[in-house]
Amino acid sequence: MDDKELQLVDHLEELRKRIIITVLAFLVFFIAAFIYVDDIYKWFVRGLDMKLMVLGPSDIIRIYFMLAGVVAVAGTIPVLALQIWMFVKPGLRPLERRVTLSYVPALFILFIIGLCFGYFVIFPMVFKFLIGIGGDMFVTNFTADRYFSFIMNMTLPFGVLFELPVVVMFLTSLGIINPFVLTKIRKYAYFILIIIAVVITPPDFMSDFVVTLPLLLLYEISINLSKFVYRKKLKKQQDEELLEA
Repeated sequence: MDDKELQLVDHLEELRKRIIITVLAFLVFFIAAFIYVDDIYKWFVRGLDMKLMVLGPSDIIRIYFMLAGVVAVAGTIPVLALQIWMFVKPGLRPLERRVTLSYVPALFILFIIGLCFGYFVIFPMVFKFLIGIGGDMFVTNFTADRYFSFIMNMTLPFGVLFELPVVVMFLTSLGIINPFVLTKIRKYAYFILIIIAVVITPPDFMSDFVVTLPLLLLYEISINLSKFVYRKKLKKQQDEELLEA
């Protein structure tokens, strides 16, 4: 094998190692969450004045797997971020290593904040609206499967979207994107974010506004953070060039 082939084999081996560690972490978190899944279930249904129904025995295990899976995903995010950082670390300068390492806890914190925003702000607003549509015309009963699927649809997307600033900073540090690109595509990004907000919220202006505003603000924060990282990166490169000269 020549040097390039050896390097490729080493990179693939390193990638395989990082993937295995991430999968093992997910399994550990999943097992731990499954042990306490009864408590997790009770916490999610604490505000309901009715018991959720299941349509068959298999629904019970599917709901338990769903709840344990979400907890496992949340717990695995910092592990995944750390493994990504360790994979790209050899190609980073010492300063870049320290800076990008700080993104690992930030990813987890923002994911949790996004979940909380979806669960405590968006979910009750949409839930109340949908229940109110029926009024006294229907007997309201929920299956556990539909109820928890609805919760996941209202929370997980915000957990992912709230990580946008840190992801942008990380990609800017690696030179994959820059603030000029983000500024150029701003109107398209706004359009996509507004569509997301309108789709997942009730059809009234206030609900759309409450969801759209944080998403647009996140994008603007991402642009400014990208500018900050980009300027620091350019200054560092200029300082290194002056020292070499």
